[in-house]
Amino acid sequence: MVQDGGVQAAAGRPGFIRRQYDRLIRAAHGPRAQWTLAGVAFAESSFFPIPPDVVLIPMMLANPRRAWWLAGLCTVASVIGGLVGYAIGYFLFETVGSWLINLYGLQAGFHEFQQKYAEWGSWIILAKGVTPIPYKLVTITSGVAQFPIVPFILSSIVSRGLRFFLIAVLMRIYGDQVRYYLEKYLNWAFWGFLVLVALGFAVMTQI
Repeated sequence: MVQDGGVQAAAGRPGFIRRQYDRLIRAAHGPRAQWTLAGVAFAESSFFPIPPDVVLIPMMLANPRRAWWLAGLCTVASVIGGLVGYAIGYFLFETVGSWLINLYGLQAGFHEFQQKYAEWGSWIILAKGVTPIPYKLVTITSGVAQFPIVPFILSSIVSRGLRFFLIAVLMRIYGDQVRYYLEKYLNWAFWGFLVLVALGFAVMTQI
């Protein structure tokens, strides 16, 4: 026979999704969180499939006052990682670059980018750097096209900064409301996020 206290403890225990959410928020306050964010932003610009927004948004929700600093950190790390992606396209495309493009199913997008560079130049970097399109596609293709390095860096700073600081603005203004509704409808938000991730990968393979 289960005692009343045991029943209450079991009933009061948060579910799996809630426990993982609480763990993520605690980790966002941890001393290694900023290094994790910088590492993901750096890697996503050259070879890693997961966008830094997945780490950036929980950190901003956990501490909205640091939103500007986190957006700046994410921008700098992403631009530096973009230089690695550029170098892969410029020096190592026949080995590493082509393997990465094939690994993520980005062949169609790669060939389309090559055709657009001659016409649009820096504008294509500015446009694609703000969108959810994998930034590694932009950086590697820029290296293959031997796009001038200084305009590439400047375009990367503008486009990535615009993306991450826009998130910072939204989190500074609406962060408390976002966190309230996220926690209120956490299960729905979790499954909705999984659906968006699946759709994102599906779209990415069709770019």
